[in-house]
Amino acid sequence: MDAVECAAKWFQTSQKVAVITGAGISTESGIPDFRSGEGLYNEETEQGIPMEDVLSWSFFSEHPREFYRLFNEKLLFPDARPNTGHFFLKRLEDAGHDVTIITQNIDGLHQKAGSTRVLELHGNAGKIITEYGSEKSLDEAVRDEKEMRVDGEWARPAITLYGEALDRKVLQESVQAISEADILLVMGTSLNVYPAAGLIFEYNGNRSVLVNREGTPLSDGFACVFSRPIGEWVEEVQQYLDADQHTSDRNE
Repeated sequence: MDAVECAAKWFQTSQKVAVITGAGISTESGIPDFRSGEGLYNEETEQGIPMEDVLSWSFFSEHPREFYRLFNEKLLFPDARPNTGHFFLKRLEDAGHDVTIITQNIDGLHQKAGSTRVLELHGNAGKIITEYGSEKSLDEAVRDEKEMRVDGEWARPAITLYGEALDRKVLQESVQAISEADILLVMGTSLNVYPAAGLIFEYNGNRSVLVNREGTPLSDGFACVFSRPIGEWVEEVQQYLDADQHTSDRNE
């Protein structure tokens, strides 16, 4: 039995599936990543400020006009659509699996694919939060060059900036989902960013699968590692799942 077939068998016999996704699942939808050689963090503003510094609370507070210009140009992708990887997770859910997706992405593509249990570690660029804590769609905001407002109330993008803590409730729910999972699937992340990377240590089972184009510092801890594009891997796994389903249907 090869590694792909083994992973497919694990999915068939696992009820609770915990998934951690990073930028690598969204690049196949045309959204650039953050940390690769051509990623967002290797860009600079016209003033020579690294993009990583732009996405900080201090920059947002001190330079709102420049922050919003770059937010609109670099972080919003309204035309992006879910890809094979996103729909694979939805198909697992439709097949009766209890799927929890813990994502580092802020693009909302998992929800667009139809997944119902998505924990967003870094928030969602398509949402805003008002100064009194109400969450709204970005489309509801009145925007100008330096601020957002909803019904006259100041608002901001519902994303976690550098210098801000992650949502404690989201972290707790992520830990619980991973610790209770039968299988852990990690897709499209370098596992360099904490605390997200550290979540894999909450997994207690022996069915851990990593799919990422490049190796990671934590690859050796996974039972199965696939260094290939997510869409390519999904197609291979899905072939096994579909074949077994056809066999099952014929035997009924």
